[in-house]
Amino acid sequence: MPAELRFSRSDSRQSSSARSVAAPLATARWCASRGWPVFPLAAGRKVPAANCESCRRPGHTHRDCGCRTDGRWCHGFHSATLDMARIDHWWGSGPSMGVGVSCGPAGLVVIDVDAHQQPVPSRDRLLPGIHIPDEVDLMGLANGYHTLAVLAALRGVVSPSEDESTLRVRTPSGGLHVWYRAVDGRAWQCSTGASTRRALAWQVDVRAHGGYIVTPGTTTPDGAYTPVGPVREPAPLPSWLAQELERTGHLPAVPAPRPVPPRARQAVLAAGGGTSRTTRTLLSVLTEVADCARVSEGAAFSEKLNRAAYTLGGLVAAGHLDQAEAEQVLAQAAEQARPGQTRRAEQIIRSGMSAGLRRPLDPGSSS
Repeated sequence: MPAELRFSRSDSRQSSSARSVAAPLATARWCASRGWPVFPLAAGRKVPAANCESCRRPGHTHRDCGCRTDGRWCHGFHSATLDMARIDHWWGSGPSMGVGVSCGPAGLVVIDVDAHQQPVPSRDRLLPGIHIPDEVDLMGLANGYHTLAVLAALRGVVSPSEDESTLRVRTPSGGLHVWYRAVDGRAWQCSTGASTRRALAWQVDVRAHGGYIVTPGTTTPDGAYTPVGPVREPAPLPSWLAQELERTGHLPAVPAPRPVPPRARQAVLAAGGGTSRTTRTLLSVLTEVADCARVSEGAAFSEKLNRAAYTLGGLVAAGHLDQAEAEQVLAQAAEQARPGQTRRAEQIIRSGMSAGLRRPLDPGSSS
């Protein structure tokens, strides 16, 4: 665990010089080791490091950019990576840069509690979708800590800002980041507390798919992002909070499931050799992979492709499939779900197949 994530109040006497310039690199590597893709923040700031000159041209977007493939950090969280060699290069060349985590691919939902000095809005904007009667005294309500506390009180639970079971990080502005792990594979969406379209509470933002979070230890001229309490791991997203996020529109509309690509389906039927149980097993795991095409991130693509490869490896080992055919249908399903990520898919397929080949699978067995 990097030093930034170990600091407590008792460590405040340590001088800043004791915190090595290599600390951001250690933090980035620690996050990546937990499956949280990281990218650089501009030194002393909480915004992404600057794009290259080509990426700053009008009309240019991350969708048609080759910088990620070339190992550059352009386009903020869209460039986030788990590649340790790339991480070493990025923070080796810019040791003072901060660390950001792309929340969606990391499977994180972070409740961002603000404490800004702003006029209090009308009652219907404090907790969207919840009526607050006029007789309820709101004297003293001033920020996101208060609105989140009111929501928690209405639900009879502990406010996330007081949740000692999970990682909480104090921000330089006096706010709080409460980190949680999404546990159901749903693609929770970002929001701002001031939004009239999607919001959990006034002055409470949500960082999830399509957003990023600043890691503990990152510093700005206003101060450092500092862990609160001893817990350094995000706890599972509480069920009551998941229900509130769903109620307030933090899930995208769910389109119809994507079918297995036709070429892959034909190969499946041929590979199944007419064995209905084998065919059903193949279509089941490959449909899970193909269905990842519904969203660009957060669909557990790697896990589902690995499971499919493991299953097909077991069928190959048991003599139900030809290995070349199995690899072909896996590659086709992966390409449909994540176009242009051939190398990543090949690595996952090789790993999953290798493990599956060691455990023959009989679709007709009860084990």
